[in-house]
Amino acid sequence: MNNNSMNPITEDDIANYLANTPDFFERHAQLLAAVQLTSPHGNRAVSLQERQAEMLRDKIKALEHRVMDMVRHGNENMVIADRMQRWARNLLQVRSGKALPATIAAEIATQFMVPQVAIKVWDVDGRYGGEAFAEGVSDDAKTFASSLTQPYCGVNSGFEAVTWLDDTAMAMSLALIPLRDGPVTSPSPAFGMLVLASPDPQRFQSAMGTDFLERIAELASAALSRLRHE
Repeated sequence: MNNNSMNPITEDDIANYLANTPDFFERHAQLLAAVQLTSPHGNRAVSLQERQAEMLRDKIKALEHRVMDMVRHGNENMVIADRMQRWARNLLQVRSGKALPATIAAEIATQFMVPQVAIKVWDVDGRYGGEAFAEGVSDDAKTFASSLTQPYCGVNSGFEAVTWLDDTAMAMSLALIPLRDGPVTSPSPAFGMLVLASPDPQRFQSAMGTDFLERIAELASAALSRLRHE
């Protein structure tokens, strides 16, 4: 009995045959010119060659979009790097220790377009104990800062640090960044905290990356080390 009558040839059989018989279209070249396919850009029929050309054009467009995305992200990264360099350079030029915290906050606001920035530092040398940046921080706030092993980004949930800002009502989203010796992620106690706030609830989100904020914290912490106890 003929097996083909019991098991009809399927599309997969045909596809497998063509895939494993590369010289088929060499022997039947006229078929390539006769094949008609439906264009993805309409219901009209197109030749196989035209369909392949359309597929190639689509692939080229997709690659162009990827390249443009890479260029855009590269340009954005360059802008951030330039702003970071200007910020760090301006910190290095500050000679007065008393002026340093305010300069850090003001430069973050200016260079990175953050609507509100506040900073508090504790465990400072006695010379700075009466400065505004070293006062008004409870033990609970200090403990909270030390508990952060990465910047907190999200909504204002009634944090004490929000009261350090000029306009608490406009702090709809926050970044709370601990300042400590070494990396932000280290377990060492914090000696200060930066507060970045925006009226835009989406500016600082819990899902956002914090690498950039961590670099900010490490540079600020290094600059502030001269205010600490000898």
